Amino acid sequence: MTIHRSIFAATLAAGLALAASADAQVKLRYAHVGVANAPQTLFADELAKLTKERTAGRVEFQVFANSQLGGVGEMVDGVKSGAIGIGHHDFASLGKILSTTAVFNTPFVYRDAGHALRATDPRDSAALQAINKELVEKGGMRIIGSFYQGARQLTSKEKVLSPKDMTGKKYRGVPVKLWSTMLTGMTAVATPVEVSELATALATGLVVGQENPLPNIFNLKLYEVQKFVMLTNHMQSVLCVFVNEKAWQSIQAADRKVIEDTIAELGKKTLDWDNESFAKYRKDLEAKGMTFVEEKDGLDINAFRTAVLAQVNKDFPEWSSLIEQIRAVK
Repeated sequence: MTIHRSIFAATLAAGLALAASADAQVKLRYAHVGVANAPQTLFADELAKLTKERTAGRVEFQVFANSQLGGVGEMVDGVKSGAIGIGHHDFASLGKILSTTAVFNTPFVYRDAGHALRATDPRDSAALQAINKELVEKGGMRIIGSFYQGARQLTSKEKVLSPKDMTGKKYRGVPVKLWSTMLTGMTAVATPVEVSELATALATGLVVGQENPLPNIFNLKLYEVQKFVMLTNHMQSVLCVFVNEKAWQSIQAADRKVIEDTIAELGKKTLDWDNESFAKYRKDLEAKGMTFVEEKDGLDINAFRTAVLAQVNKDFPEWSSLIEQIRAVK
């Protein structure tokens, strides 16, 4: 009798555990600033779709694109507080919580797009693992992956060949310190503008130029207010996916691994997306009247690299060891 009771109890406990597992579901609001059809928007939508499928519905992301839940600052604050579960943006956007996070957006730090992704994979990057530990302690959040959005290029109403052509002129930067450093190194007057207000700022003359990957330049219709695209490739635009720590820990360990692996898988796909899209977006932008300026046209990439890295070293001397670790990644 005792044996039968034990078997019954064990069976009941197992059944309750399975029911709890089947009913368990974590729903998180996923925020980002990407516009329709931008690579980062496609990434978020695909991540949400695959996460739901691969966790059998136990984890679900409700995606809010195009700054629906606020600009970059509001998004970071929302993830920190837990009002927003997950989001993505440039690493530097987390600089308000931990300044060293922005090191992964350092201009001219990566050899190529593949290197950029390898150096920002939290599963393998020692530098990012150390930063994640501090992010959890100071901001209640962590970075769980990264993906590629393309090399960032400079655009302007005027042709630019070297930093001297930007001296004293207002250029829009992402509203974080590193972008101000970069534009200051280029000798421009750094002017923070949210992406949702960028086209208006360019049209009204608040700023004369800006910088973004080609897909963003096209999807934001900046060809209507800009004439030249300078192929400076000053940043390999790698965006980080960051999540509220309490929300992350509420997800089963096995499902967390599924999400991490899915981000890494999609991250590699974004490299292919960029290769496929660069030629297309260049052709489309040229058809809209934009003129591309390259080294063969007199664009002095080395002058930009030297000036910007000198400013980075001046403004962020504490980054030197982290930059060395990033460059050392094979």
